[in-house]
Amino acid sequence: MPQIIFFIVAVGGIWFLYRRFVRDAQKLTEKSRRAESERRTGAIGTLVKDPKTGEYRVKRDDE
Repeated sequence: MPQIIFFIVAVGGIWFLYRRFVRDAQKLTEKSRRAESERRTGAIGTLVKDPKTGEYRVKRDDE
């Protein structure tokens, strides 16, 4: 019985780490694409519109 519990916990931990790795890889890919696009166009940053105020601001890296 302890082996089954250990196996379930191990599989759950591996699944969690895999999902985190995929999420981080997607963020890194998006950041790289955005940087390449900015480099190609000569832009300083990407503007996003704030839905509440309607004003534009430079998109932060953590978004």
